[in-house]
Amino acid sequence: MTDIDFFYDPISPYAHLAFERLPEALMGHSLQVHYRPVLFAALLKAHGQLGPAEIPAKRDWTYRHVSWLAHHHGVVLDMPAAHPFNPLPLLRLGLACATDDAPGETNRYVTELLLRHVWRGGLDAADPARLAALQALLEDHMAQRGKPWQAPDSEVVKQRLRANTDEALALGLFGVPSMRVDGRVFWGHDALPMLRAHLDGDTWFDEQWQASAQRPEGVRRPRTG
Repeated sequence: MTDIDFFYDPISPYAHLAFERLPEALMGHSLQVHYRPVLFAALLKAHGQLGPAEIPAKRDWTYRHVSWLAHHHGVVLDMPAAHPFNPLPLLRLGLACATDDAPGETNRYVTELLLRHVWRGGLDAADPARLAALQALLEDHMAQRGKPWQAPDSEVVKQRLRANTDEALALGLFGVPSMRVDGRVFWGHDALPMLRAHLDGDTWFDEQWQASAQRPEGVRRPRTG
């Protein structure tokens, strides 16, 4: 069975789109998906980047683009009441559900709850009452599974998130969603067809994966700030 790591942050509408469409992309293959929450803002900071929502014109385009993609693919996506927002409470709630045998993972049910909390209903993702209701649902989920629940603000949970984010940075990840399989990373919702082609054995990956990226830099702009 092939393992796929799906790195995500609920703040990303593209992560929501990719999550919803991932079963279709993987259909017919024997796979185990490991859902790995990471702090997107930390990836941006490490690479000296701004998020799409931090650049006014790109913000407008991003919201239009994801709304159209959802319409085009038949995925429910409602813009939250405010965006961006602080995703740390959601990330920690998810990893409070992680188990000792997979301390950096959320199962598909938990991942779905986190993403749909943000991207369905058009509500405030950071609303304390909604977060409390989500926590109660997750605690009940863990109790039904007979698994221990970790307090979201515990050092154990915080360390799980740091470890996931550090691993993502060590892999060179710069955005979410990022999907890693067979040592290759596929970035973004629009990489799902490429991921599928890899799984189907497209020979392009043997012939062009490395060669396509091996180009000399003609110029490098200095960083400012």
